Amino acid sequence: MPAAFIGHGSPMNAIESNRYTAAWREFGRSVPRPRAILVVSAHWYINATAVTAMPRPRTIHDFYGFPRELFDVQYPAPGLPELAEEISDTVHPTWVGADVDSWGIDHGTWSVLVHAFPDASIPVVQLSINANEPADYHLQLGAKLAALRERGVLVLASGNIVHNLAGMDAARPDDGYDWAQRFDDAAREQVLDSPADILTLDAHRDYPLAVPTPDHFIPFLYFAGLACTATTSAGVLINGYTFGSLSMTAYTLR
Repeated sequence: MPAAFIGHGSPMNAIESNRYTAAWREFGRSVPRPRAILVVSAHWYINATAVTAMPRPRTIHDFYGFPRELFDVQYPAPGLPELAEEISDTVHPTWVGADVDSWGIDHGTWSVLVHAFPDASIPVVQLSINANEPADYHLQLGAKLAALRERGVLVLASGNIVHNLAGMDAARPDDGYDWAQRFDDAAREQVLDSPADILTLDAHRDYPLAVPTPDHFIPFLYFAGLACTATTSAGVLINGYTFGSLSMTAYTLR
């Protein structure tokens, strides 16, 4: 079963049609139908490792200041409570809690899935990002999750390799600063050629600007972990920038 890392960008991508959402739609059409979708979203960043385990996860609108149309979006995919135990067994001895009521499907997940799998019929489970753990924990956990791909689970990581909200410039809707492009290029070279060494990116001169906070970058580590175990190399689904300081680059593993 394929896996992917998606640079999801603004929540507005959920209701817009552009070259990024077109790539997400094509990805959804081109893969075998998964048994379930496991998503590591930048927007579930908490002090624990947990998976959603409710039969009907709610659609979470975890943002403000956007048009009413965006708040009206619902993604009524079912959950798959039994997958929580399967994930826990798969990554043992890493502890994974089962969240039965606090979270659901956040916009880092549904803004992509409304395009990739618009009928919302495939069960969706989210894995939290444990803010207490170091980078190598997330890389190793991503590698452990690879076993799920062999059992029909599509693993999707959703974040942005370059994500600097303070540096956004509305005059650059389809452009990236030089530093953003340099770091994005370095990340691409690393994940395509040597994903096991992805953690060396923190020494890149542009890392402090590209990754001022870790939440949107950590999903990329999960994808790199998956790539470490794969028999095929990662490939670029689409690349580009928005507002100068956000990378929209997306990758796939087939």
